[in-house]
Amino acid sequence: MNDDSPDAFRNVSRKPGMQIWTINNMQLVPVPAQGFGNFFEGDCYIVLHKKGSGQSADIHYWIGNSSSQDEQGAAAIYVTQLDEYLGGSPVQHREVQGSESPRFRSYFKNGLIYKKGGVASGFRHVDTNAYNVLRLLHVKGRKHVAATEVEVSWNSFNNGDIFLLDMGKAIVQWNGPQSNRREKLKAVLLAQDIRDRERGGRAQIGVVEGGNEEDSPELMKVMMAVLGQRTGQLKDAIPDDKPDQVQNASVRLYHVFENSGNLVVQEVATQPLTQDLLHSSDCYIVDQRGSSVMVWKGKQASKEERREALNRAVGYIKAKNYPSSTTVEVMTEGGESAMFKHLFKSWRDKGQTQGLGSTYSLGKIAKVDQVKFDVMELHARPELAAQQRMVDDASGDVKVWRIENLELAEVNPSTYGQFYGGDCYLVLYTYQRSNQQQYILYMWQGRHATKDEITACAYQAVNVDNKYNGAPVQVRVVMGKEPRHFLAIFKGKLIIFEGGTGRPGVVNPDPGARLFQVRGTDELNTKATEVLARASSLNTNDVFLLKTDKTCYLWYGKGCSGDERVMGRAMSDVLSRQDKQVVMEDQEPAEFWVALGGKAPYASDKRLQREEPPHSPRLFECSNQTGQFRMTEVDDFAQSDLDEEDVMLLDTWEEIFFWVGNLANQQETKEAWNSAQEYLRTHPAGRDPDTPIIFVKQGYEPPTFTGWFNAWDPHKFSYKKNMISQAHLSYLQDVNNANLNKSPGGMGGGSYRAPGGPVSSPPLYRVHGGDLSPRPSTPTSPSTQRGQPSVSVTLSPSSSFTPSSPAGGTVSPSAGGSGMYLDPQLLINKSPSELPQGVDPSQREEYLSDADFENLLGTTRPDFQRLPKWRQNDLKKKAGLF
Repeated sequence: MNDDSPDAFRNVSRKPGMQIWTINNMQLVPVPAQGFGNFFEGDCYIVLHKKGSGQSADIHYWIGNSSSQDEQGAAAIYVTQLDEYLGGSPVQHREVQGSESPRFRSYFKNGLIYKKGGVASGFRHVDTNAYNVLRLLHVKGRKHVAATEVEVSWNSFNNGDIFLLDMGKAIVQWNGPQSNRREKLKAVLLAQDIRDRERGGRAQIGVVEGGNEEDSPELMKVMMAVLGQRTGQLKDAIPDDKPDQVQNASVRLYHVFENSGNLVVQEVATQPLTQDLLHSSDCYIVDQRGSSVMVWKGKQASKEERREALNRAVGYIKAKNYPSSTTVEVMTEGGESAMFKHLFKSWRDKGQTQGLGSTYSLGKIAKVDQVKFDVMELHARPELAAQQRMVDDASGDVKVWRIENLELAEVNPSTYGQFYGGDCYLVLYTYQRSNQQQYILYMWQGRHATKDEITACAYQAVNVDNKYNGAPVQVRVVMGKEPRHFLAIFKGKLIIFEGGTGRPGVVNPDPGARLFQVRGTDELNTKATEVLARASSLNTNDVFLLKTDKTCYLWYGKGCSGDERVMGRAMSDVLSRQDKQVVMEDQEPAEFWVALGGKAPYASDKRLQREEPPHSPRLFECSNQTGQFRMTEVDDFAQSDLDEEDVMLLDTWEEIFFWVGNLANQQETKEAWNSAQEYLRTHPAGRDPDTPIIFVKQGYEPPTFTGWFNAWDPHKFSYKKNMISQAHLSYLQDVNNANLNKSPGGMGGGSYRAPGGPVSSPPLYRVHGGDLSPRPSTPTSPSTQRGQPSVSVTLSPSSSFTPSSPAGGTVSPSAGGSGMYLDPQLLINKSPSELPQGVDPSQREEYLSDADFENLLGTTRPDFQRLPKWRQNDLKKKAGLF
């Protein structure tokens, strides 16, 4: 093997993008772009991915299941040399066939193809326009699919997966009866990718629904001609892989070094880890109990230690008897991955500023210019809104309710900002964005509130949410963990009492002297929190208010700033009308200590950093479409990764966002909510379980959410019932063309018509959340499922789709229900003349899906039907349907 790395990498591009090489006779051979995504099982590959100018690169080396040890060793050496050639900054990743990391899979949007053979079998590259092909691809996966070449035989098929029969000029997609809509969509995109990259766009695609093969007789003739006559039953569905491990709470840090030629691995610490454990002169391994192994190379470590880091990680995996597919990452000090940083209790990059809310960083990385925070820029700069956790300047309207007797009771505006630990509150904040009303609904839970009150708070939040047609962003706030925007809307007058209640007419027990800790520098970030009235509660860095029967003391610690003193004075005026006595630290009168029960030691260290250091955000897809609930990380995410059929979890470290797609099912939402709490509980960095959890619905995303996405398109999601995404439409068009259009390509009735060619009139399709089979064009298809979004669309390749029952169009449901469900906004609080034509004003609930019905009326449809007529009418009046 040639050790002259500059010569081996002379064609390495410094520009953003991807380059791939394979190992051929121990030499690096470039793979042409049309071959990207094709991986021979007998080979090893090196993939270099650069995101953009100035950003570090990622180097992956991919190991085929049938590759030789020599090839694997050569690939590892080339990775190390490439890393050195690029200055040691890239993160190195070891990828094993079938167990690739989400980051690696994200590079190949249309999927990976595992091909039999390798260099030894004569592989050179993918020939565009080559039609002498016959192979069967077994397709698996939802977010990132992988297709494996299998025996061209009916014996390879099963009922749960999708198979592509690739015959060069024609590709037939066979969908297993138990495969779901997402899998079908991904498979057809892969088929299109093969057609476009390998066949110059001239192959024809046909789609066969395995459960309805009789609907595609011509395509079945083609399949039978290649595969022979099918005998016996197909195999049962192959279970999907185990759910991806989002994290592992068992994390250990090891110091790795050599002693007399022997590799020594010495344990340093267990979670939660802290950054000061890492020394620049050494190399370390972070082990997540075998789910992943990460190697950190200090900048001052010896060249030999740095060069051997990858081999040591592989040796460590073998010594621990971990699976060979264990994920490995190698990184250099200063170039740590987001995943690595998330394993540490706190992480501060070099040059990162300190202080409470004085600066913010641009983009998702910390090493950038620091810019003064200006609240007036929030609307224009969503990335600023996200990082400051402020949707606006807090000048909107506020309405507060308290939970009393499990019902909502309006709070007197004169007491807004006063929260008692024995109560639960709902706070509705209304503001304008792009001339539209936006809402945030905070659910504040007192530390001493009863379980019934906390439950009622969540229940009443649903009622308020329904009143505003699902528009509010819902935020759970645990006492003491109030988000910054929550503080801001009370303009520096937020006071949190430890216990008691704010209910009118209730006399709280006299606690005697009360002590409040005031934190904040302006009206946007200040609150006063009641603490135990003892001297030990004091802190030299803060302002405290001590309220007694006779006097209100304003105590200034030596470490507090002038701004903090100003806010302390303003807060004292809210808390007490008594005369204020300013007390400087170390100049307290005797009465002050008497009120606190005597003088005692208290925190007097230098100012502690209260602001959590920023961490890169992480996005997870939450779905149960495979039959089991899964959380899968989406690497290098973008807005396009938000799938309307799923629930997405965005972790920005200080907040957890739940994004709920319009087509996500209730079980996914419930499981995701539970998983978010489990995610926090088991996080290796020892995360706060009371971290705010924010519930966001598709189409109502606040800037604190959208700001974490580059180039967010506000028009991509419009909240309209019965809306189909372009991805769904693309799939339907392919199914439609494949099954119903004639062309002279020789495949008969199931052939895929080339773009622009003649097409016969397509039929109506009825679209369900998980069913894309052709249906009769009658408006009362018995297969329509209650609770699933449904719309009939006319598909034509030459025109955009048009709902056959538009929002304001004519609807004529039968007595048993037609499945033609309407947007609730078209039915709520509308006079009979304002209703869509054909809607019976006395039966409006019949035009709602089960999900909308339950959201509006708070009960299921069968239970509703068993209620007395007067009770039905009462519920419909409250929901605006009567």
